[in-house]
Amino acid sequence: MKSRTTVIGLALAIGAVVIILGVRHLLHSNAEPTRGSVDHLRVQVTVARRANAADNLLLPGSLQAFVDTSIRARTNGYIAKWLADIGDRVKAGQTLAIIESPEIDRELNQAQASLEQTIANLELARVTAERWKTLGLQNAVAKQDIDQKNADFEARRADVAAAKANLERLEQMKGFETVAAPFDGVISARNVDIGTLINAGSGPELFHLSQSDTLRAYLNVPQHYIADIRAGLPVDVEIAEFPHDRFPGKVVRFAGAMDAASRTLQVEVQIPNHDGRLFAGMFCEVRLHLTTTHPSILIPSNDVIIRPEGPLVAFVTDQNTVHLQPVKLGRDFGTQIEILDGLPEGTRVVENPADTLAEGQPVETIPAESAGSTNH
Repeated sequence: MKSRTTVIGLALAIGAVVIILGVRHLLHSNAEPTRGSVDHLRVQVTVARRANAADNLLLPGSLQAFVDTSIRARTNGYIAKWLADIGDRVKAGQTLAIIESPEIDRELNQAQASLEQTIANLELARVTAERWKTLGLQNAVAKQDIDQKNADFEARRADVAAAKANLERLEQMKGFETVAAPFDGVISARNVDIGTLINAGSGPELFHLSQSDTLRAYLNVPQHYIADIRAGLPVDVEIAEFPHDRFPGKVVRFAGAMDAASRTLQVEVQIPNHDGRLFAGMFCEVRLHLTTTHPSILIPSNDVIIRPEGPLVAFVTDQNTVHLQPVKLGRDFGTQIEILDGLPEGTRVVENPADTLAEGQPVETIPAESAGSTNH
């Protein structure tokens, strides 16, 4: 019995030793899964490349009519007739509505009569002045009386000029009874009907007129791209309702100063719309076709190490050691990220670097796909 117990104890001791040795071997193999035959860490590397010079920038915008105006009345009265409705294409000078203004008609008649009266008074003053001038040559009247008659004549002439000006003003007001289109365009709103009371200046908008043969869109371009913005730069306008179509346009002008709050540059884009498929007020996305003079470096986003001292990139030196290089990050494109400064082109960047990677650590490299093979 005793010998049996001894055998069992010996077997258990041997089994414990085997288990301990197996666990140590497993832990050792997990701790150094990528060690090579020379005890160097094996890492995959990708070569940092510059992005393509051609770049696309997609920005949101809203289409606006090239010319857009509110048409209001310049005279008081009532709408007697309207001759254009929403959606109508009108020409410059075309009559849109007729306003009936009885008060203006009466004032016009009164002004005409007043002008005729002042003309008669002028003629009488002229004849009187000439008679007194003749009497003055005969020394039959005092010179002061002659001067008085000449002054009366000049005053009547001024009355005639004032009466003519008042008549012309009322004739213009009479002309405002006809509401005409100031330019070619489309009626986008009609807010009056027959009998609507019109007050000049403070009354309701009669019509809204838009010229949409050419549309505008204003974009806010980030500061990073302003060096590539120029007049004539081609763009494509994308509308969700036309998923298979692209509407070409171009940059026509841009502001000469940045917006201090958003650090963006306002850019105006114009889009031809002679077929009328697009409407003012539509939401759109504008794709600017940029040509970058100094393309940035792109690397996979997972290759960046974020530490308290700032972003770092681990790359392999010519001596096959690791160097942790501080970098300045740019735009994040999801799978790739832009490096603005700190990383030369052609550098062998460590892919998915471990947090334990240290400066000067010897490594054995495994080539991977070039970071520059995928462009945003």
